[in-house]
Amino acid sequence: MKKLFLLLLIVLALGAWVGEKMVQDPGYVLIAYNESTIETSLWVLLVALFLGFLLAHWAVNLFFKARFPTAKLRDWRERRSAKLAQGKTLKGLLALSEGRWWKAQRLLTQSAEVSGQPLINYIAAARAAHEQREDKAADELLQQARNSVPQAELAIGITQVQIQLERGQLEPCLATLLRLRRLAPKHTYVLRLLKDVYVRLQDWQELTSLIPELRKLKVLDEQEIASLEQTCYANLLGSALAKLPVEADDDTRLKTLTKEWQSIPSGMARDESLVRNYVELLVEAGSEAKAEQFLREQIKRQWDEGLVKMYGRVQGEDAHKQLEVAKGWLKKYPESAALKLTLGRLSMRNEHWGKAADYLEESLAIEKSPEAYGELTRLLQHLGDSERSLSIMQEGLTLMGEELPSLPLPDKRPTP
Repeated sequence: MKKLFLLLLIVLALGAWVGEKMVQDPGYVLIAYNESTIETSLWVLLVALFLGFLLAHWAVNLFFKARFPTAKLRDWRERRSAKLAQGKTLKGLLALSEGRWWKAQRLLTQSAEVSGQPLINYIAAARAAHEQREDKAADELLQQARNSVPQAELAIGITQVQIQLERGQLEPCLATLLRLRRLAPKHTYVLRLLKDVYVRLQDWQELTSLIPELRKLKVLDEQEIASLEQTCYANLLGSALAKLPVEADDDTRLKTLTKEWQSIPSGMARDESLVRNYVELLVEAGSEAKAEQFLREQIKRQWDEGLVKMYGRVQGEDAHKQLEVAKGWLKKYPESAALKLTLGRLSMRNEHWGKAADYLEESLAIEKSPEAYGELTRLLQHLGDSERSLSIMQEGLTLMGEELPSLPLPDKRPTP
């Protein structure tokens, strides 16, 4: 209030002073241009200038206010375009989920530039183009996605990998995945895709290098990783001999196999299937004596019925010593049907026919297995005990037919 009162006093004082000056001397102003002249007092000119300034200020304000509806119209148009684009995007995504690929691609592409999230539009449109086998269009749409949102390379790259996998483009897919892995070394889905590509390429060496990371980041559960490891090392073992030239001698083949086996982690070296695979390859490489020694060490380290059966199939350097080794296991495992079968086979190798038959019968008494029936039948036939051999064979056939369904059979015909 005080400020307003003070301002009013100043205005009144200034007005009084100006009024006094106007009365004392109105002044004189002459403006001449070409042949025209304007004569007026100084104070009239000043008042005209002041009024002109107010008029110009009002005109400028009026002009900008007149433009304001245009800006609102522009904003309205932008909002309307965004809303239409959003609607097209939604319809395009629905069409994509319904498998209407052409419609999805058209709607998503049309609304991509106006959409607030062009990345989604381009990626989804690329997927629709791929489903129509339009490879060039799909690649172009992915490139447009990169151009619109360069920082989304990971999402775009994963889509590209999925498309390349479905096309069967394994080498380009691997290159893309390795680039994505450099961008995001701990991205679990990228690692899972990389694992799948290595499996399809049968690149077991690279896959074994990837397994520690898969385990560390828990990309797969432990059971899946164990199975993957087993597959990798089994294939590496299997391909060791295949890589050698045909003319390679037994010593070279043995050294190659041994080196490959020693590269297997100690935990996997106890896997029964890998051990069996290695033994079979040793036999194939002409190193059956080495296979017998290796099996003996494995069984001594950890008892395994499957390996015990296998021990009876391989031939060591000394058949008698091999039989004595197996006999030594009887003290600890007297009720092992697998061991009795192996003792029967080793006794046959040493030509201890009667003892071999006893061991095979003991094996059958513990567990009726086709292998034991087969071995005993064959032995009895060669010993000339046809009647007993036929009886054992019939028992074996009965065992093999236990799971046969009940079906009508013809009546037994009398022997002529």
